[in-house]
Amino acid sequence: MNIYTKLQKIQQELKVHKGNYNSFGRYKYRNCEDILEAVKPLLDKYNTTLIVTDDLVLIGERYYIKSEVVLIDCDSENGQNVSSHGFAREELNKKGMDSSQVTGASSSYARKYALNGLFCIDDTKDSDTTNNGNDGIDIPFTGGEDETTPTGTFTAFNEAEAEQQTTRRRKRK
Repeated sequence: MNIYTKLQKIQQELKVHKGNYNSFGRYKYRNCEDILEAVKPLLDKYNTTLIVTDDLVLIGERYYIKSEVVLIDCDSENGQNVSSHGFAREELNKKGMDSSQVTGASSSYARKYALNGLFCIDDTKDSDTTNNGNDGIDIPFTGGEDETTPTGTFTAFNEAEAEQQTTRRRKRK
């Protein structure tokens, strides 16, 4: 079974319940920790492992947290893997939080969306994707434009699908 088959099975079996409640907004939501807790038994079942990392990148004149989630096939001799990325920008001034808390919140947000992208978790019905309030985190729009000139916002950045499409095209040729 290759990495894409294992990923497909994990995507099909993964169920991540919304275990948190925002009493102010009156909605349930899932966070990065919920996703990681739910996926761990499936990683063991399919002999895969997950590595989650963050990097600070400059896009235009702003710094973003770029989170990468890499699913690695432990059965493959060459370390077959597939990855997804998520981005989040820190708000310049966030009342009630010190700078490390703002960075941590941005990291968690970027990681959540990288995990959502890799495991095909749809958060479009979640309040944090439809809420009109400003949560202090912006996601860059990268719809075919140069990363140095983002022009809008976007809820999830997913490179895994693009990689899979490229691989499928190469196999057909």
